Amino acid sequence: MADTFSKTITIGTRGSPLALWQAHWIKSQLESVHDDLTVELVKIKTSGDIIQDVPLAKVGGKGLFTKEIEESMLRYETDIAVHSMKDVPVQFPPSLTLSVVTEREDPRDALISSKGFKLDTLPKGARVGTGSFRRTTQLLHYRPDLEVVPMRGNVQTRLNKLESEGLDAIILAAAGLIRLGMADHITEYIEPEIMLPGGGQGAVGIESRKEDLRVMTRIFPLDHEETHLALEAERSFLTRLEGGCQVPIGVYATIDGDNLRLRGLVGSLDGKQVLKAEQTGSIEDPEAIGLELAGEILGMGADKILKEVYGN
Repeated sequence: MADTFSKTITIGTRGSPLALWQAHWIKSQLESVHDDLTVELVKIKTSGDIIQDVPLAKVGGKGLFTKEIEESMLRYETDIAVHSMKDVPVQFPPSLTLSVVTEREDPRDALISSKGFKLDTLPKGARVGTGSFRRTTQLLHYRPDLEVVPMRGNVQTRLNKLESEGLDAIILAAAGLIRLGMADHITEYIEPEIMLPGGGQGAVGIESRKEDLRVMTRIFPLDHEETHLALEAERSFLTRLEGGCQVPIGVYATIDGDNLRLRGLVGSLDGKQVLKAEQTGSIEDPEAIGLELAGEILGMGADKILKEVYGN
């Protein structure tokens, strides 16, 4: 059991290479800020790690990667959880909260092709692997001639499938490759104008117990205000649409001075219908911008698309 009064913080983390990189990175950041603090890691196997042969949408979505870790925090076995924010559901258990969001890495998607193909040079009928409905709908909207091959697994597993399944390319989050020192695998960064990122993509967040002030005061210095504000807008957009990685929704916020620009989209799974809109406003109320943009896209007919997706 985590000792509430000690100078130790325990991180609950998945055992994948990227999750461990992120947990070790947060550990090093915390220990550099607090020279009297010891940070320990506890590996926790989640349902999402165990169930690898079924699409996430069929077995409960992104919450499968956080449930067991959150339960360990509620039992006081761990103090905090470190997450890729694109994998975190918009709703937290009542006594837990997103306390800290660190500075965002490159939020773009990346195309990897051992044959050197870029998105525009992929031959007609080329086979492209991705585990994301958001990427699938935008890929097919931009290149309807391509064949999308569903895939699951960690970064290295997906890179291996590029060869083992005879794929012409795969699409992954650029941030994960950069953090793992694998940026040299990237053939092309896909700009948001072509493929809008998922909410929170590229950002690492820290989840903690709401009332645990001992932990809060320790982790707060790692918060990056601009990234946190951007994610508040993105996550309020997702909340209104009740969406996440298991549905084709993209959303991306950027900040320039006191202004926040939020772009969002909802698309059909076949890529034939993609609804896009954007809102700008003050950084003083990012959640309102997210809700307003979601309302605009719903008014364009996104509700009909999402009903079809949720019905599948």
